[in-house]
Amino acid sequence: MLKYTEEKIFTQEQVQQLFLSINWVSGNYPKRLYKALMNSSTVLTVWDDDFLVGLIRVLDDTEMLAQIHYVLVHPDYQGKGIASKMLGYIKEKYKGFMYLEVMPEDKNNVSFYKKNGFSLMENGIAMQICNYGYEG
Repeated sequence: MLKYTEEKIFTQEQVQQLFLSINWVSGNYPKRLYKALMNSSTVLTVWDDDFLVGLIRVLDDTEMLAQIHYVLVHPDYQGKGIASKMLGYIKEKYKGFMYLEVMPEDKNNVSFYKKNGFSLMENGIAMQICNYGYEG
């Protein structure tokens, strides 16, 4: 049986392994990734015994806006409803906020978010600056 928890009990290596399992660039920066997760508002993780199989991260301002930044599930566990269950948990936790936003980096995931109650912003567009090489 899978365990869902908000406790930040993961190691840097466990997080890196999960991110690299789906080829996400963040996995190439394990120290920065771990520090970012430890300082995030909410990190919901999913465990199969001591194996990290899923993670969702939320950044919030405590009242108005919560932004979902990571939703990922290990390839061996995809297609089992884990991501939808994580989103359900987060939607319930943040139901009192004015906005709960997500910015899928892959257009193929839009239908998944729509299925889970999200809608496209009428006039919005995603924008970002990537500083992959910065080690500050």
